[in-house]
Amino acid sequence: MSRAVGILISGRGSNMTALVEAMQRAPGPAHPALVLSNRPGAGGLETAARLGVPTAVVDHRAFPDRERFDAAVNSRLAEAGVELVACAGFMRIMTPVLTGAWAGRMLNIHPSLLPLFPGLDTHARALAAGVAIHGCTVHEVTQELDAGPILGQAAVPVRPGDTEASLAARVLEQEHRLYPRVLAAFAADPAAARAGRVALFAAGSA
Repeated sequence: MSRAVGILISGRGSNMTALVEAMQRAPGPAHPALVLSNRPGAGGLETAARLGVPTAVVDHRAFPDRERFDAAVNSRLAEAGVELVACAGFMRIMTPVLTGAWAGRMLNIHPSLLPLFPGLDTHARALAAGVAIHGCTVHEVTQELDAGPILGQAAVPVRPGDTEASLAARVLEQEHRLYPRVLAAFAADPAAARAGRVALFAAGSA
């Protein structure tokens, strides 16, 4: 049985595009049911529509607090029959109204090898720390920021002369490989996905 996926975005939605194209290319345990943005002008909405995926906007500026915004997002996801949620550049701090409703059914991709560098500015922080390996992580969403159970990681080497932009580009390439694989595995069998983390290493990436 294919599970309906709702994808939350705030911007251009490159990870959303990777997820949707993967699900459409190889129909299986998951299919895109909705792409929802908190920003009316998000570029990813146009991309999703072009790919034939229903879209919605729940503008966070129209709500007096985070809880009521999160309740509205919940309602829109429910209306679309969503069963799993994939956060793909959704730049909102979520309350228990949202994280609680989707506990065990919401994934996120973060641009670092968690538990290293939770939060923002991950690539700059990785370079400042002098790490030899950087990457990205797909994890379940919990109320604690970037601290949910890890489902998969992809690593890239940090090269001499790397800038924040060059490192970010190399990591993003791996995000687009990792996230679709983890989502498909999780949709097919959450318990197995939790037990067998997906691991990728891009030793030769440019």
